[in-house]
Amino acid sequence: MDNLSDTLKKLKITAVDRTDDSLEGCLDCLLQALTQNNMETSEKIQGSGILQVFASLLIPQSSCTAKVANVIAEIAKNEFMRIPCVDAGLISPLVQLLNSKDQEVLLQTGRALGNICYDSHEGRSAVDQAGGAQIVVDHLRSLCSKTDPASEKLLTVFCGMLMNYSNEKNDSLQAQLINMGVIPTLVKLLGIHCQNAALTEMCLVAFGNLAELESSKEQFASTNIAEELVKLFKKQIEHDKREMVFEVLAPLAENDAIKLQLVESGLVECLLEIVQQKVDSDKEEDIAELKTASDLMVLLLLGDESMQKLFEGGKGNVFQRVLSWIPSNNHQLQLAGALAIANFARNDGNCIHMVDNGIVEKLMDLLDRHVEDGNVTVQHAALSALRNLAIPVVNKAKMLSAGVTEAVLKFLKSEMPPVQFKLLGTLRMLIDAQAEAAEQLGKNVKLVERLVEWCEAKDHAGVMGESNRLLSALIRHSKSKDVIKTIVQSGGIKHLVTMATSEHVIMQNEALVALALIAALELGCKSFLNFKARKDFKLPRWPSGKESTCQRRRCRRCGFHPWVGKIPWRRTWQPAPVF
Repeated sequence: MDNLSDTLKKLKITAVDRTDDSLEGCLDCLLQALTQNNMETSEKIQGSGILQVFASLLIPQSSCTAKVANVIAEIAKNEFMRIPCVDAGLISPLVQLLNSKDQEVLLQTGRALGNICYDSHEGRSAVDQAGGAQIVVDHLRSLCSKTDPASEKLLTVFCGMLMNYSNEKNDSLQAQLINMGVIPTLVKLLGIHCQNAALTEMCLVAFGNLAELESSKEQFASTNIAEELVKLFKKQIEHDKREMVFEVLAPLAENDAIKLQLVESGLVECLLEIVQQKVDSDKEEDIAELKTASDLMVLLLLGDESMQKLFEGGKGNVFQRVLSWIPSNNHQLQLAGALAIANFARNDGNCIHMVDNGIVEKLMDLLDRHVEDGNVTVQHAALSALRNLAIPVVNKAKMLSAGVTEAVLKFLKSEMPPVQFKLLGTLRMLIDAQAEAAEQLGKNVKLVERLVEWCEAKDHAGVMGESNRLLSALIRHSKSKDVIKTIVQSGGIKHLVTMATSEHVIMQNEALVALALIAALELGCKSFLNFKARKDFKLPRWPSGKESTCQRRRCRRCGFHPWVGKIPWRRTWQPAPVF
């Protein structure tokens, strides 16, 4: 370190004299010291005040410029040196050097800027203000098609610099790169230089940084990124390399157009192969890869076109393979299989086909296996699939006769809001226009009491809303005095009254119809109007304002009548039809 102190003193003197030979010797000594002990040497350099001297040495004409940039690149590997480099005014001269024709100068300058940008907001901002990103993007475009080793090395450094520049939750810098058109250039690079592991890795990380932005997905969709990524994925054997590709695929697959491109490029077949290879492995990395592959498979099914392409009328190989996951002993595959079925069940045709071919029984068996162990994710996924399958009218009776309600009610004791929410939704779909089923469920005291309890779950708005809607549905679809009596005795009326004041028009209508049926079938107009919750509920007003007349008449003349058709509830209330 004594030699280093002498070198730093000598460097200050030679920097003034501009003696290239002496300057080069000092820089060689610094580089050697940095190689031996980077952190300690960097601390010594920072304490000597030599950083300001480096700014004056970064001139294109000097033969030592590349070595000065190299020294800066080495010291900027240390986090504590990045802000001092910015404060010393090194960014602007470094960016100017990006216009150099000397390949070694460009290489070391790119390294220096990339290291200063790494995990440093100040570094990125300084490079942004100096206009460094645009120059680097222009270099990438000009060098893109060159495959000689020197050009590929320079491309790798510039991609790395952009990777560090965009590796922050900073939408403005990432959006700036997207507006510069860097995505098509990087995709082209990936295709031409797919054999270069280092360059490919830099491209993938840069893709990962940019793919999070919604605006980037349109640019990605206009390229052949899906084809290139699938091609690259097929070549990867190591877990870490596959994981890098997965990290790019996941955000890109959120775009429907890219979903379809990935499916057409053969990604699904790759994912199924991974699942088959890893399903019996106990290794942690294999379990993680199995989860990633199956999750990505489910994500691809969220697109309508990609889902239909894989469904193939219920006879597709992918659909059949997914079905085989449900009876599996692997919880991850059970989860992915149930979620996949829920995604396939997004149109009536698919739902009808699946119910006719026995998928309901498979899902009920899966639920039975998870009644005791409490695997919430699998329960939630299976209930989601059953709910979607119950939407078509022709499926409801079939699912009811198959015993779906009994299977679903086993989870009535669940304390997990996601399971509660899907349970309620499934029951509500099943009883739609199914009077007998609605009456049977409506007379189930345990169910009704649980619904009333969930109607007060203010911490879980979804559960609270579905509970209210199911209470209303039990009355509307059964039109049964016994059901009404059960709900009244369980304290459900006040929740229906509250529901009638909901901000959602559909919920208002459902509650008002249920309340009208209660008034007509059980309570009578007078007793209903005297209900203790009346203070929280606005009575219907006649257009003439003769509210008192309405209250003295039977319920056929007030807003609460037994008509079960489309009741014209409006904010400005109209007289009910006379029967």
